[in-house]
Amino acid sequence: MTDVTTELDESHRAFANFRVLNGEDNHSEREQLFRNMARLFSFVSDRCDDDQVAQYDEVLCQLAELVEVEARVHVAKLLAPLDRAPGTVVLKLANDDIEVARPLLEFSSVLSDDDLIDIIAKQSEDHRIAIAGRPGLNERVGGAIAEFGDTASVVRLVRNSQAELDRSTVEKLVERASKDAEIAADLRGRTDIDWKSLRGEIDEVAGKVLEAFGEVERRLDPVAAGKVNSVVYNRIRNRAGFNAQEWKVAYNQVRGLADRKQLNDRALARFARFGYGHHAAAAMGVMLSVSPEVVVKWLASQDYVAVTVALRAAKVTPQLFEAIVSTLPWRDLPSEGDKRMVLSRFEALDGEDARHIFELWRAHSFRKRAMTEDRQSA
Repeated sequence: MTDVTTELDESHRAFANFRVLNGEDNHSEREQLFRNMARLFSFVSDRCDDDQVAQYDEVLCQLAELVEVEARVHVAKLLAPLDRAPGTVVLKLANDDIEVARPLLEFSSVLSDDDLIDIIAKQSEDHRIAIAGRPGLNERVGGAIAEFGDTASVVRLVRNSQAELDRSTVEKLVERASKDAEIAADLRGRTDIDWKSLRGEIDEVAGKVLEAFGEVERRLDPVAAGKVNSVVYNRIRNRAGFNAQEWKVAYNQVRGLADRKQLNDRALARFARFGYGHHAAAAMGVMLSVSPEVVVKWLASQDYVAVTVALRAAKVTPQLFEAIVSTLPWRDLPSEGDKRMVLSRFEALDGEDARHIFELWRAHSFRKRAMTEDRQSA
């Protein structure tokens, strides 16, 4: 414990010493500061507020430009398992040389699907191989690997039993299998794909390969059979309501977007478009500085009024509002009548009135919280 305390003290002193950022140090000081700051953050990440994370993010990004690959590898390994890590430096290191990027590409929950798809399209095959092995790989990411990947990354994707494969991805993989025996052999082993339901629904080239697969008796997965595309599948999954693990991942990814100044209406529109309900809910909370517990309460209680006022205060368009309401992971899926009613209320609510109501609610909420904390400390 003494060693850790000493190291933390040294890291605090190093954090305050910005000579390294102005080139007034030697190489070893830069390396040590980079490593110490990352290690310190790994100890306190769950207690940092957004401003503190932003400070770490800025300095770590600057230092990453000044240190050798060994130091970047060390820091990437420290940041990879963290639920909350500085979004900009994580993305920077994930686009670095593969020895730096690999732990982040394989494990970091801070990287969003859009981040991973961009890396798949722009970086090396080794980067794609690392991504292909991620647990719980989303079908959009799998589709990008099927499109851009070489045999090695595609094979690892097919062998990843936790990777979600939607119909369009399976079609791409079957086409690839028609020209690659290794992909064909591994694809034949996927027991979660309903080959029978795919017959007659894909192109002629892929259909010839599928005929060989169909001769083998398969255990059918009704969910896989219903995966027409990623949007429909995610919306079907949202019918199950709120999922705590998905919320945790989504919230941290959204905060990573906010770290990079990329959390805006365009991000909300992407979440709605692809049916990322938990991400849409998290974005609403982060953009409006509403605590995650409050957003979860709104969803659990079907509080359409709170969501309507909040999104009207956030100045989203009626079209985006309608898409978000349909995507959010409510306890119960809103009926068509609910959606019409909520949209009507949204359009009738004046934007300035909504902002005034929202600020009054937030001020009251903060006062109530402060009173509760005072009573608990008394």
